[in-house]
Amino acid sequence: MSFEVKDLRYTYEDYLVLDGITLPISDGEIIGILGPNGCGKTTLLKNLNKNLSPKGGVVMLDGQDIQELTKKEIAGKIAAVPQTNEIHFAFTVRDIVAMGRMPFQSMMGGESSEDSRIIDDAIEKTGLSGYRNRLINTMSGGERQRVIIARAIAQTPQILLMDEPTLHLDISMQFDALKLVSSISKENGMTVVIVSHDLPLVSRYCDRIVMIHDHRIFAVGTPEEVLTPENMRTVFNVDADLVMDEKIGKRTVMIHDSLGRP
Repeated sequence: MSFEVKDLRYTYEDYLVLDGITLPISDGEIIGILGPNGCGKTTLLKNLNKNLSPKGGVVMLDGQDIQELTKKEIAGKIAAVPQTNEIHFAFTVRDIVAMGRMPFQSMMGGESSEDSRIIDDAIEKTGLSGYRNRLINTMSGGERQRVIIARAIAQTPQILLMDEPTLHLDISMQFDALKLVSSISKENGMTVVIVSHDLPLVSRYCDRIVMIHDHRIFAVGTPEEVLTPENMRTVFNVDADLVMDEKIGKRTVMIHDSLGRP
């Protein structure tokens, strides 16, 4: 499936947020979107599934302008894990996860046996088997986030968009969640785009990093190519090094301090 951003521009009223973003995205790759607060990371992600409409440029999905596709057509290919997970209605965990199958069901068709299998598999993979009948509005933020990730997995997307997916999760579940997403990506060729502030996790799981600065793409490439000390100083105003993690055989980011701090 082809997926590409071409010369994307976005403004909030008169405030420029994204300016000339061009990014081809390959099938099955995991991309991390990094940058300081306010640089436009979440805005870019929302443009990728038509939650926002660009002021210029285009997002192309399988050769079509995504703005010309219906929400249901997009949901059949793209799933999203948003940054906020507040749900105020008394749905059970299974109810929420089952919503991931809605793009594939007719108005009168209901849930098929294949839908049920996919829903149960998503619940099991995210460690929620003991919670399936729990009301989601009684759960902690971290537990709710696992349910939202399970719903996205049940959607069997070709493209998964994740906005700060580990924000509400405890440390062990942060690794479990991204390990699961990475595994599904490798097994099924699912493309994943992750917005995150967690540089060590992103450098561990992403194939490619896009660093945004001053509303534009500042650097793009492998974690080793992008997360250099020079780039980290310019974009994040911190001293940082790429160090080898011998257990995983990959480099990860070690942040020392903000520049100029005593």
